Amino acid sequence: MSVVKKLAGETALYGVSSILGRLLNYALVPLHTAIFLPGELAITVKLFAYVAFLNVLYTYGMETAFFRFASKTKDENTYYNTALTAIFSSSFLFSGLFILFSSPVAASLGYPGKGLYVSWLAIIIAIDAMVAIPFARLRLEKKARQFATARVTNIALNVLLNVFFLYFCKNIYEGRFLPDLQPLIDLIYSPTLGVGYIFLANLLANLAFFPLLWRQFTQFRPVFDWPLLRPMLVYGYPILIMGLAGTINLMIDRIMLESYLPEGFYPGRTPEEALGIYGQCYKLSIFMSLVIQAFRYAAEPFFFSKAEDKNASATFVEVMKWFIIACAVIWLGVSLNLDILKLIFLRKEVYWEGLSVVPVLLLANLFLGVYYNLSVWFKLSDKTGYGTLITGVGAFVALIGNLLLIPIMGYMGCAVAFLLSCFVMMALCYALGNKYYPIPYDLKSAAGYVGSAGLIIWLTFGITFGSVFIDTAFRLLICAVYLLAIFLMERRKPKPLIKADS
Repeated sequence: MSVVKKLAGETALYGVSSILGRLLNYALVPLHTAIFLPGELAITVKLFAYVAFLNVLYTYGMETAFFRFASKTKDENTYYNTALTAIFSSSFLFSGLFILFSSPVAASLGYPGKGLYVSWLAIIIAIDAMVAIPFARLRLEKKARQFATARVTNIALNVLLNVFFLYFCKNIYEGRFLPDLQPLIDLIYSPTLGVGYIFLANLLANLAFFPLLWRQFTQFRPVFDWPLLRPMLVYGYPILIMGLAGTINLMIDRIMLESYLPEGFYPGRTPEEALGIYGQCYKLSIFMSLVIQAFRYAAEPFFFSKAEDKNASATFVEVMKWFIIACAVIWLGVSLNLDILKLIFLRKEVYWEGLSVVPVLLLANLFLGVYYNLSVWFKLSDKTGYGTLITGVGAFVALIGNLLLIPIMGYMGCAVAFLLSCFVMMALCYALGNKYYPIPYDLKSAAGYVGSAGLIIWLTFGITFGSVFIDTAFRLLICAVYLLAIFLMERRKPKPLIKADS
């Protein structure tokens, strides 16, 4: 039991950096939507989607490969130096080319004159790749606290720099307060840079990784050992493919929307403005993403620790049930309270036009979370190739779905394509798992909770009484009744026979 507790504690430390990062970055949504219009933010939505793809390409599975090979030898330094030499070399090469051809790249993406943004992003991606191996070494050495400290510091710096440039500098420059500082601010702030400060803040925060991981970098000795590197590349290749497929599923909508949306689809809105609206509304689905992220960090070590128990199947069924209940409650609660959330996070009314996509995106993330839960079967049975297959099918559905639906449904087509992709992955994973590693999940219960939440959302979405107080009270009452119904139903059910750890 003490080993499990220690593992859970380390998992929490690793997970907190990712979850806190999402929360802190989410806190920037009100700042960005209060300052910028959708057309201005569209470039950040699209370019950061490309960054997600490039992050996978830049590391090409080397992080996991290092962890895998170094954990099986006492000479981890050799693998560390080999992996980091490869990443440094490829990152310098790729980012050097991006910087060299930044202007043509920006123009090809539809942003002529924004080559500086491409150069900054090239450096950001290179740093992300360079720190991947030191972070993997911290995990290998079980230095969870140092890992989390470096991650959280980077995220906090990014947020603070956004606030510094876009709130303090902007307002001082415009004479709203602290006029005595205007001469100094004039030296470091230019209003013409606009959303570029979002990229600049990210770049400066990433540069802080080098002092934060200074000890890991000073231990690095460049070495090229092809016999050692080759098996690492072979091991990392499937991880690269799976990573690209997963990124397509998550990001392809924001890359395709602007290009495939017909001009004039939304009256008075350009495709670029539609992308900005969708990109910010998409962030409201983070409430579900946080639950899934926390679950993924905690569940994998839990599942592996329970794999040999004779009550493992009953445990997995119980975990799935409560995971679905938690996600259904979040889906209902967020969807019914968008009128309040939009006032907090989407500060300009123009962004509210896209709120109808949020319930669909939340449901898609619910299905994605169930897929991650179901994926325990191929991890425990060493059939991880099926994970690549399922992710690849999901990516294909997302790609075709966006291609077909964007021209006829706009950004709702993006949300529906993501929903279909996640549903197909979930269904395929369940079907294959039922064949190779059957677990008797309670489908009737799952369908009941998700279906009832969906029915309530459909029946009540958009209903207003002309008073914010009454509307909020009405929606909170519905959520309370739903929770009470779950409590009463679960109380009636016989408790599963799951023995506690001794």
